[in-house]
Amino acid sequence: LFFFLVLHCQIIFTKDDKSQQSAAAEWCMNSTHDLIVLSLVDETTSFVPIYNICLGIFHFVHFNKLHSTTEEQHSTVMPVRICFIGSLYQWMIIFLCLCLTGVSNIGWLSVAHLSSMTQFSTSVCRTIMGLNKRQIRLCRQNTEHMNSVKMGALMSIVECQFQFRNRRWNCTSNDENHYFGRVLQAGTREAAFVHAVTSAGVAHMITHDCSSGKLEKCGCDLSMNGMHDQGFQWAGCSDNVRYGTAFSRQFVDASEKRKQKSLERVQMNLHNNEAGRKAIERHMKVQCKCHGVSGSCEMKTCWRVMPSFREVGYILKDKFDGATEVVPRRVNSRLMLAPAHSQFKPHTVEDLVYLHESPDYCNPNNVTGTLGTFGRVCNKTSKAIDGCGLLCCGRGYVTRFEKRSERCHCKFHWCCYVKCKECIKTVEVNTCL
Repeated sequence: LFFFLVLHCQIIFTKDDKSQQSAAAEWCMNSTHDLIVLSLVDETTSFVPIYNICLGIFHFVHFNKLHSTTEEQHSTVMPVRICFIGSLYQWMIIFLCLCLTGVSNIGWLSVAHLSSMTQFSTSVCRTIMGLNKRQIRLCRQNTEHMNSVKMGALMSIVECQFQFRNRRWNCTSNDENHYFGRVLQAGTREAAFVHAVTSAGVAHMITHDCSSGKLEKCGCDLSMNGMHDQGFQWAGCSDNVRYGTAFSRQFVDASEKRKQKSLERVQMNLHNNEAGRKAIERHMKVQCKCHGVSGSCEMKTCWRVMPSFREVGYILKDKFDGATEVVPRRVNSRLMLAPAHSQFKPHTVEDLVYLHESPDYCNPNNVTGTLGTFGRVCNKTSKAIDGCGLLCCGRGYVTRFEKRSERCHCKFHWCCYVKCKECIKTVEVNTCL
């Protein structure tokens, strides 16, 4: 479509009629504008700033071209050469911008931006920024699942911010269009964790809503039945984690089926997506209930339940701390991710992997969208990452004292309430310089 547009515009720019050339210039500019928007909406919203920059440059070149045209209107010959050259500059700029839109990000997380009043339908699916063609198709085929996807995305964002609350990068960004900024463009540990926790978030919420009866296409897992070897009866509503992880695999992994990404980055993302789902599957619990006279537990029925998402977050945070650095290697003509250092044991399907070392995240960076650690609250007595020494990157910290009111001297009164006094407490707060 892009090259057809180039050819067509170059042909009509050679027309002798001035009115035709003016109309052609306007048509080509509008068509190219639409092409940029279509490309960005179809693939990802991760490069809205690049879109704005490209569009600004495009309009600047177009304005200069029209300005040059206006100055030469008194000439008997229409400045086709200026118009043509100007259009070539525009095409080069636009083509570069279209190439840049393929950088890795999790475009489908844009569902978390949608209003709580959004009613998902086949028409709404087409308008959600960040979904690719496969995800739009899945959305249209499973509209009732999309609210679960949205809630799973929100849950994973909150969990990321909780798990990283004491680290230099705390899952926040200066880019209001994206929850994690452009940190995900590099194959770092942080990108590995985000892919894992968001994939797990969708799987967890879909599974939960299946068991709760909110989704018509799924329900409880009935594969567990009969008597168990340990003497209890399988009964109740077991969480259908197989359905939840299968849908997550279909929907979340679909964002990695793009030719613009490097093969090793696709493999890294897919591996970490699966590791997030395994954090749920491999930590399922058995919950039981006793039946009998006076709680004698003559009969016990049990069912399988998922770990809470907070537990999943802790599991993935441990995997983040022990993540394996990998490099792409050819094995029997197939590209594989192998440990970068031979002394490390090979990673398993449950481990997180990364390709590049993380930056220090100490200072604000408009390119990656990171905020730095200036103004962050630190613990001056800690030697860990939340301590002022590490969190403040050696810049030092400032101490201030705040007065806070809190409940104190609480007493229970019969019957049945608790009465407390309000106390003013002076608290020491240390923030990074």
